[in-house]
Amino acid sequence: MKSSEIIKLLPYQKPFLFVDEISDVSENGIIGNYTFQQNEFFYEGHFKENPITPGVILTETMAQIGVVCLGIFLLKNEISSAKKPQIALTSNEVDFFLPVLPKEKVTVISTKEYFRFNKLKCSVKMMNSKNELVCRGSISGMIIAK
Repeated sequence: MKSSEIIKLLPYQKPFLFVDEISDVSENGIIGNYTFQQNEFFYEGHFKENPITPGVILTETMAQIGVVCLGIFLLKNEISSAKKPQIALTSNEVDFFLPVLPKEKVTVISTKEYFRFNKLKCSVKMMNSKNELVCRGSISGMIIAK
């Protein structure tokens, strides 16, 4: 399954799509990136005159790339035009180390811990363009083709 096909199957759209590109994907993990645009809807009210990306959005970006995109890849043989991926976040634990500013490109690196009974658990981290650790943690979700 090609990266563009995975992104097309995501159940998100702008302004809540946080995946620009998938650079690597396998049965064991995925790497992808997203660039936060200056005009993202959440910057307007998140810290007056000093916008930073909210932690919940960073977590969502890691979940979309690191769990949902990987889950779609893992279910590639079950997904069809009649069976779309259905996703539900089940748990997350994330530690934050650096802020992400408007116009910043981040890379998400996710390693599968396990995928059984349609539950996918991944160890994820986000790096900025200077290859500095922005945040890391563990994210789990249920994913099925329905």
